[in-house]
Amino acid sequence: MKERGKGSVPTVDKRYTQWKSLVPILYDWFANHNLVWPSLSCRWGPQLEQGTYKTRQRLYLSEQTDGSVPNTLVIANCEIVKPRVAAAEHISQFNEEARSPFVKKYKTLIHPGEVNRIRELPQNSKIVATHTDSPDVLIWDIEAQPNRHAVLGAAESRPDLILTGHQDNAEFALAMCPTEPFVLSGGKDKSVVFWSIHDHIATLAAHAGATKSPGSGGSKQGSKAGGNNEKPTESPSIGPRGIYQGHTDTVEDVQFCPSSPQEFCSVGDDSCLILWDARVGPTPAVKVEKAHDADLHCVDWNPHDINLILTGSADNTVRMYDCRNLTSGGVGSPVHQFEGHDAAVLCVQWSPDKSSVFGSSAEDGILNIWDHEKVGKELDSSGPTIQNAPPGLFFRHAGHRDKVVDFHWNASDPWTIVSVSDDCESTGGGGTLQIWRMIDLIYRPEEEVLAELDKFKSHIVTCTS
Repeated sequence: MKERGKGSVPTVDKRYTQWKSLVPILYDWFANHNLVWPSLSCRWGPQLEQGTYKTRQRLYLSEQTDGSVPNTLVIANCEIVKPRVAAAEHISQFNEEARSPFVKKYKTLIHPGEVNRIRELPQNSKIVATHTDSPDVLIWDIEAQPNRHAVLGAAESRPDLILTGHQDNAEFALAMCPTEPFVLSGGKDKSVVFWSIHDHIATLAAHAGATKSPGSGGSKQGSKAGGNNEKPTESPSIGPRGIYQGHTDTVEDVQFCPSSPQEFCSVGDDSCLILWDARVGPTPAVKVEKAHDADLHCVDWNPHDINLILTGSADNTVRMYDCRNLTSGGVGSPVHQFEGHDAAVLCVQWSPDKSSVFGSSAEDGILNIWDHEKVGKELDSSGPTIQNAPPGLFFRHAGHRDKVVDFHWNASDPWTIVSVSDDCESTGGGGTLQIWRMIDLIYRPEEEVLAELDKFKSHIVTCTS
């Protein structure tokens, strides 16, 4: 997975120049933040403050360095301009080489190895999990961790908890359960591993009472700090509640079912999509043997409609599956295949704001926004359609000049997205972090938009006369 994305599209500079000229028309708000080092993951944290014109929110990203300074997990504070506040001139005036005044570092953790993936715990906004090039998942209490200066030779930050259970490196597949403090991971050992952070809490309680915790999944407690100036000699760790085997190659992504903490899915380099049910046992509940024509890189489960699952692949496509059409024999065909990328799809995610909308990003440097409900309507419609646009595609973010390795919809700020690209191959730079929100005329109901534009029409006629 790390070797993905060799070479960029030759027309990227032309495409970028064209995109930049359209920024004031397409976007309600846009911020560009140049990164010294690439970041392989970006995630929204909790909202901190609501102002009249702006909100302030946590943002998690990472720094994947060349070894001259340590790899870090960065906690930033981000100011987000509210809808219809920013002027078009302000939106278009940004410098690709500059850091955005809207993004400010709040805290840095020195991470043991590169940060490949960051995931936040929905039940506790100060807890995040990270994947690195190791078999373990690292759990961090962002607020409790001390701020560190990333200088060569500095000691690594200590995770607050280590989740063990993989037999080989687990680098990318990582998910947090929306309803319970459960964690999922997948790795090169072809396994999906399931933990409960509750097991750690149970262990701590037992440790405090000098008694053993029953059924806590093979927990181990390192010696704890006795005072504020002491450091623990070892981070506490817990073993898994379950290990699930059914893949025949590296597991690249995992996702919980939004409505059931015991159900989840996984995809891998074996081209399989597997659905699991922890209540049934460690073998697949449903296995789609050839979900794509190549490795699968990403998967997401619709939080509004639990029947729908998205998969993204090295075959450049996104497929949408309906769980009701999948059988235990592994037979199932996608509801639709979305073809709008020229390179491997790296990330897919459903919108938290509209059940039929999702985003996909790829090695071609494009982040596409789709609405699957438009697919049938476009095919049946005799009215105007976007020229050469694939069915369902209604917005194309072309602000990145190299592979878009991650993006995240903002659940606290509707239609706002953070995306990050690794720019080493195209510009020789580090990475680009962009925070953006398309103008609402693009996604609002057509009648509503036409009525609003009609007001402007009469205003223009008045001005002309």
